[in-house]
Amino acid sequence: MPQSIRRDATADPYAWLEQRDAPEVRDFLDAENQATEAWLASHDDRREALFEEIRGRIRETDLSLPGVWGPWLYYQRTEAGDEYPRYYRCARVAPDCLEIDKPTEQLLLDLNLLAGDDFLQLGDYAISPDHQWLAYSLDRQGDETYTLYLKDLHSSTADIELPLPNADGSLVWAQDSQHLFAISMDDTSRPAHLWRLKPGAEPVHLFHEQDQRFYLQVYRSSSEQWLLMASSSKNTSEVHVLPANQPTSDWRLIEARQSGHEYQVDHGPDGLIIRSNAPGENFALFKADPANPAQDKWEMLAPLDTARTLEDFSVQQAGLLLHYRDQGLITLEVRPSSSATATYQVAMPDAVYSLHVQGGEEYSSDTIRLRYESLNRPGEVRALHIANGEQRVLKRIPVEGHFDPEAYEVTREWANAPDGTRIPISLVSARNQSSSPAPLYLYGYGAYGASMDPWFSHARPSLLDRGWVFAIAHVRGGADLGEGWYQAGKLEHKHNTFTDFIACAEHLIARNLTDASQLVIAGGSAGGLLIGNVINQRPELFAAAVADVPFVDVFNTMNNPDLPLTIGEYEEWGDMNDPLVAERVRGYAPYEQVSAQNYPALFVTAGYHDMRVQYWEAAKWVAKLRHCKTDSRPLLLRTQMSAGHGGASGRYQAIRELAEEYSFLLAVIPRAN
Repeated sequence: MPQSIRRDATADPYAWLEQRDAPEVRDFLDAENQATEAWLASHDDRREALFEEIRGRIRETDLSLPGVWGPWLYYQRTEAGDEYPRYYRCARVAPDCLEIDKPTEQLLLDLNLLAGDDFLQLGDYAISPDHQWLAYSLDRQGDETYTLYLKDLHSSTADIELPLPNADGSLVWAQDSQHLFAISMDDTSRPAHLWRLKPGAEPVHLFHEQDQRFYLQVYRSSSEQWLLMASSSKNTSEVHVLPANQPTSDWRLIEARQSGHEYQVDHGPDGLIIRSNAPGENFALFKADPANPAQDKWEMLAPLDTARTLEDFSVQQAGLLLHYRDQGLITLEVRPSSSATATYQVAMPDAVYSLHVQGGEEYSSDTIRLRYESLNRPGEVRALHIANGEQRVLKRIPVEGHFDPEAYEVTREWANAPDGTRIPISLVSARNQSSSPAPLYLYGYGAYGASMDPWFSHARPSLLDRGWVFAIAHVRGGADLGEGWYQAGKLEHKHNTFTDFIACAEHLIARNLTDASQLVIAGGSAGGLLIGNVINQRPELFAAAVADVPFVDVFNTMNNPDLPLTIGEYEEWGDMNDPLVAERVRGYAPYEQVSAQNYPALFVTAGYHDMRVQYWEAAKWVAKLRHCKTDSRPLLLRTQMSAGHGGASGRYQAIRELAEEYSFLLAVIPRAN
């Protein structure tokens, strides 16, 4: 690569902010946090009132829907005032009974005792097949590096720390309840090493994924008969299998990696079930014999459908569920194992919704649990009887206070991108919304094939009840309309993500739903890159922007292969060793393209221990914006000094973060008050 393309300190005047723990860096971040506090305090600070308002909608003392496994029910309980849940189990008193049997209740794990006042994130939580052991993992800093523990559920002895440094948190039991499989990370924080663990013995190293583009994952099949090790890049997969009852045997390769071939594997009554894009980008479904799983032996179960993407599948003994992405929504096609029952589609009550299969039932159960929600409808867990399609609501996520989902209207709009592509927008507003144009919060992401399915938020009514509209722009780069939607927003097509979002904003203004003085945009991580780009291109279109842990220094990050995860990102953004790729990325990178112009009001967040998007990306961007921008609108940076990519770990801390963002927005959009 020409030296002119390589990053260096002379071309990057704020590179000094990358020196973690340097006194001047800590001073900068502390000063920015103090300035954020001062601005909020002097601009009608509503954080505490909003916190109490949002908190008032949440049932603070609640019980999760129990998961069924063998002779036990496993569940969580939250208590008012606690940041974290407690994990329990009790005896299963009857086959179809989900009632808690208090006399047999056993506390398994109390995260509140483990956390204290510090950051705490539970990684994996794995019960052994004989129900005697709990293996769990904890991140105490926010950098996604986990410590592994083992708890004997039949005694009161102290928990055992398992000796595996740099663990990614994964824990999978073999069928003998003695051996565990875990993954550790390399020096770039990439899950790269597979280990077999046994209490009292040294870890046994089994596999090293040497290709920096690939990440390891280990999991149990739905049938619990097989263990699977997947090694995947952004566009290529390779899977090995191992009988769960033979933990010391050799892993068997299913099909060697071929560039561009993505496949995923599970196991059910018909053998191995394999979703593969070998026939085309929309994926097809196959089955294979575990004893002879090579690709030339695969048998077709569901052929490629050019009109919709097979996004996932779920396996139960009673049948197979195919998850299709169709016109921006998930539809479930059920194939019962009984030959007497025909294939059918699962019906849903709303036109715009989020739907996925949720665990909690055993493989042998004749039902499977679905999680369903919409922009105006809180999540509910439904039991789907696989043989006949009957649905039963098992639990609705409560919303405390005076909340009526019918008081809010959910609609869908379509914007026209510059190339003529129609871009869907999901919206929710109060049904009696009278003012138009209104303050509007437009959210976007558009990367990694992640679909922004409409979700419910306990916090959102605090905006909707003040006359706001909330909207999601389903831009290319996500897979909201299928695999082709993702491919059309990555690499050399990345510009579509940005022009799609701008088209959505212009459409909402043209429809008189909002105007430029009331339009707020928001996104996090790669969605923060989207926000940073569009405010460089069209700053006059937006009144304010929220960028959470934003990936705004993409040019410099992708030029530094020593940073965590950079090389694995080449298949999403491009290999910067190609000068044409480097110039393309420089051309849209928000940090590189900051210029002397007016910008919207900005609220930016960062996590000091974030290993996905380093804290300095936000810090450098804010510093450059302060130097270049020509307006006096507020520019606030909040760095969480004891958090990572996901922000604060406790539930009340997370509410306070949202309350702070909302307080900022209500101050800078005065007509929303």
